[in-house]
Parts: sequence; C-alpha cells; structure tokens
Amino acid sequence: MKRKRRRKNAAVMEAMGGEEDPKEEAHQGPSTLADVREEYGPAVEDLGVSEEEDLYRGADELPQGPVKHAVPETLFEITLPKVEDRCSLEPMLDILSYSENEWKGNTTKSTLIRKGYTKLSRRFESLRRVRGDNYCALRATLFQVLSTSTQPPFWLQVEHISTWAEELEAREGLIGQWMFPSECRQGNGSEDAVQQLKRYMELLQNRWQAAVGCSSMEERQRLCERVFQGGEEELGLLEALKLLMLVRASEFHTTMQEGGDVPVFCWLLYARDSSDCPRTFLSNHLSRVGVSGGLEQVEMFLLGYALQCTIQVYRLYMTDTEEFVTYYPDDHKEDWPCVCLVTEDDRHYNVPVGQPNGLQVPEDVTAIPEDVPPDCLESKSQKTTRQADCH
Repeated sequence: MKRKRRRKNAAVMEAMGGEEDPKEEAHQGPSTLADVREEYGPAVEDLGVSEEEDLYRGADELPQGPVKHAVPETLFEITLPKVEDRCSLEPMLDILSYSENEWKGNTTKSTLIRKGYTKLSRRFESLRRVRGDNYCALRATLFQVLSTSTQPPFWLQVEHISTWAEELEAREGLIGQWMFPSECRQGNGSEDAVQQLKRYMELLQNRWQAAVGCSSMEERQRLCERVFQGGEEELGLLEALKLLMLVRASEFHTTMQEGGDVPVFCWLLYARDSSDCPRTFLSNHLSRVGVSGGLEQVEMFLLGYALQCTIQVYRLYMTDTEEFVTYYPDDHKEDWPCVCLVTEDDRHYNVPVGQPNGLQVPEDVTAIPEDVPPDCLESKSQKTTRQADCH
C-alpha cells in the first residue's frame, strides 16, 4: 500500500470506530420522543415532527385540523400544520439562548454541550435547526452550499451531468432498484428510476446556478427558503446528492481495483462487511439514507468529495478535544470551498449562521482562552492572516 494510503487521519479512523455492531445504527435510538430527549438531548428532535405526526408516518398525507391527544388527566387539542407550509429549517435562534434553554442542568453532558456552544458563539451568532428526518446531514450541507456559493463547481458545469444515472446503470446496473421517498412521484407515471434521477440532477444544476446568480445574499436566502419546503423539489435535490455520492464511490472503487491512489477514507468505506463494493454500499447504506438512517461519518467524507466541498463540523460532544472541529475531508481545505455545520452527537446536524457583531474570529476556536470576551477578539478589518472561506 502506498505511503499516502497509510497516512493516519484521526477523524477517518474514528468514523469506523462504532461500526462493529450493525445493530448500533445512527438513527436506531429510543422508541419514544421522551426517551430520545432523555438520552440524546433536544437537538435530535425532528423539526416539525411531533409524536402526533409520528402516528401518521408513512401515510399519504398528514391529517389537517384538530387532533385529539390524550395524556393522564389531560385532554387538549393541537393543530398540525401542512408539511408544505413549513420550511425545513427553523428561523434563526441566538446560539447562547438556545444552549441555555435546551441544555439545562449540571450533568457532565449538559455542561460539555453548553461549553461547546459558547465556543461556537465566538464564531457564529445564530443557529437554524434542521428537520431531522434522516436527511439532515444532506439537507444541512446543501442548504449551506446554496446559501454561500459564489460560483458553481467545475463538475456541475459539465454538460453530461444529467446522464450520470444512465451511465451508471449501463455500466454497473445500480439504478434500477433505487428507492425514492413517497413524495418523489415519477413524473407522469412513465418515468423509470434513471429518468427520475436525471430530472433531479438537472434540478440540482439549475438551482445551484440560480443561487450563484443571485445579486445579493438576501435574494439567495429567499431562494433557499423556497427550495427547502419538504416537498418533492427538496427531496429530489437530496436524492441527487445521493446519486453524486454513488457516482464518486463507484469511481473510487474502480481506481482501487486498478491499484490507483485513493483517499484514506475509501479503504474504510469498503472495509465494512456491509459495503465491500458499490452495489452493497447502495443497498445496505445509501438507500437507507432518508428512510431509516442517516449518513455515517465515513460517508460524510464521501459527501465532501462528491460536492468538492470541505464540510467543517463543530462536534459539541467532543468539546475540549482535537476532534471538536472536524473536516470532511481534511485534505482539500486550501482549494475547496468550505461550509459549516454543528452537531451534538454525530447523528443530527444543524446550521450555524451569522458572525457575532460582524467580527472575524480565529478559525481554531478551541485555541481561544475561556476568559477572553468577544469584544477583545481581533476585528475583521485588523485581521491579516488568511481565513478559510467558511460561512
């Protein structure tokens, strides 16, 4: 094995650390919302998905109007909003206020998470919670990409991008059994999986170019608000991201078989018994994303490579360790654009936005002394060293 392949990457190695027991899936947690809150904290609660709504999960549509819900000695009415009326990201919340409200108490975990949010608040002002329906890693990443891109990546400008599904099906027969969410209808009923994914790839190309073409940040944000409404357009874009990941995974696998050089995470991606080739990766892992599970850490590296984008994640439960800020991947920080996410548990991802008081703070927030107030940090006008283009 070449020397580069042997280069250890702490984040990559950790990505495989919890995969020995296939029963330990990222989203196979407690069965009730109360149990989830108790074990994982509030961040994993599905945005807009209540216990009442969960009763109807899998139905064609949610019931509209009052829904009776009985609890001991209490009977009250709630009204479920229509799914299409809700943005998949909540409005901005002040990071420190959110932290104090949602992580009360003096347990070790609560204290650690609050400390992580305090560090995060020196870099960002607000937080937008992302709907947690097992698409959250893809959704949060795509939202940040569309919100911050100033130019489309080279691969998005390639004319034959819409034919990738057809080429992959012809070469490896991987697309025919693609599993779509129920909201993604097959056009007029005559589309097959290849044609449907082709349409979603064209949609991704068009929406990305439209975001880049916006004349202001406000216009770009309005575009994102329209896109991320939980309907077919949004979910189709997320399915397009999954196709990009499969295309990239197939390319890496071919290179490995030919003895070529690949990123370290590829050896870990295909070292799993459930993912020894693109076909098993699709059937056992990628097909489940958005349905019964989310992205595992090693797959976050693949997502970064698929988009040619560095995904910088603030991992709050790793506060005060070298893994507090992790990059997926970490070998293109200098030449790929960067977007930022935040997670409390590597299961659910939210979006940090805005800089506090317009300040530009050091990228390595772990290096900021605890007793230094934000107004003593170096201002944007004073800073001379190059910063990663993260938003």
